[in-house]
Amino acid sequence: MRIVKSSIAIAVCYLVNMLRGGSGIVFYSQLAALWCIQMYRSNTRNNATQRIVGTCVGAVFGLVYLLIYPSIRIEALMVPIGILLVLYTTVLLNKKQASYFSCVVFLSIVVNHVLDVNPYLFVWNRFLDTIIGIVIGFTINNAHICLNPDKETLFVSGLDDTLLNKDEMLSPFSKVELNRMIDSGMKFTVSTIRTPASLIEPLRDVRLKLPVIAMDGAVLYDTKTNEFLKVISIDDNLSMDLFGHIKKSGLCWYTNVVIDDVLIIYYGDMSDSVNLGMVRNLKISPYRNYIKKDLSENENVIYFMILDKSDKVEKFNSVISNLPYADKLRIVTYKSKDYVGYSYTKIYNKDACKENMLLYLKNLLGIQKSIAFGTVEGHYDVVIHEDDANEVVRRVRKMYEPFPYR
Repeated sequence: MRIVKSSIAIAVCYLVNMLRGGSGIVFYSQLAALWCIQMYRSNTRNNATQRIVGTCVGAVFGLVYLLIYPSIRIEALMVPIGILLVLYTTVLLNKKQASYFSCVVFLSIVVNHVLDVNPYLFVWNRFLDTIIGIVIGFTINNAHICLNPDKETLFVSGLDDTLLNKDEMLSPFSKVELNRMIDSGMKFTVSTIRTPASLIEPLRDVRLKLPVIAMDGAVLYDTKTNEFLKVISIDDNLSMDLFGHIKKSGLCWYTNVVIDDVLIIYYGDMSDSVNLGMVRNLKISPYRNYIKKDLSENENVIYFMILDKSDKVEKFNSVISNLPYADKLRIVTYKSKDYVGYSYTKIYNKDACKENMLLYLKNLLGIQKSIAFGTVEGHYDVVIHEDDANEVVRRVRKMYEPFPYR
């Protein structure tokens, strides 16, 4: 749409110039209009402000130059002095980003049109054409077909194989469209098995305003304040007994606990090269805190994670499933995509799930309706194909911004 809007803006500039009887210079209107056609409305406002300030400063100093030119005709001296004053003025006005446009306007007046029959007319037209282009670009860029966006529904998307592409990043299309809709008032968040640390990087350019559901529904995390708003942890007595069984198994384990809004990951002695390499790679992240330490009493355990060879993990799961308190736990096991022959097991409180945390979030926000997007049939309101990373945003856009005729 940015391409289409740019073309429309150019056409409108021609139309306005025709209505003015061709008295202006349409080229300057078109440049200003294109400058205002941006991805986001906030960028459009900033660019429009830069262009207006730059044009005004350049035109004023250009006008002053025209007034004193008949008396002092030393261009090689006066023009550099004028540039110095133009740049310094933008600094005083705290509009340094407009300095380039100020210089362009000033130079176009004093270098190319100082000898015109009526140079003052050019100054006026230069200013007026720029303002016309800014108004056209600003208006067209902010125009939208949707008249009634759905600001009452909470849109919730999965992350891996859903919103992210195969490089574990958002596509440029998804990033721009998500930010545009969030800025316009759409309620959007993500729900993922990832920890807050591992979702910050792929979502760093998304302007999320709502908390995210992380760690497979065990926590509700605010990415703006770095706070855990809700934590569903494992009972302390259960976690200590369970940790004893995990240590006894000889498997490679990780214990995720939250202390004062900081996620700490305890781990034990490891002779396994896969786990050693993983810890070595993840410890360098500023968002992760790995400590080689056993679990202590009265700690807020979010979940236990085991990564080991699949046959050993399967054997361990049968032991855990027969514990007397197994019904108070939720055990999730899946094969590793990165390490062949290895499997993960994650052990949560039985109430720690995405559905429960989504219900808590809706109550927190006072929202009645939500639409969840994911890849697993029967678990989400809208099922997404794993091979199209833009499908989530396309579907969200159709639901959030329905065309008037629909």
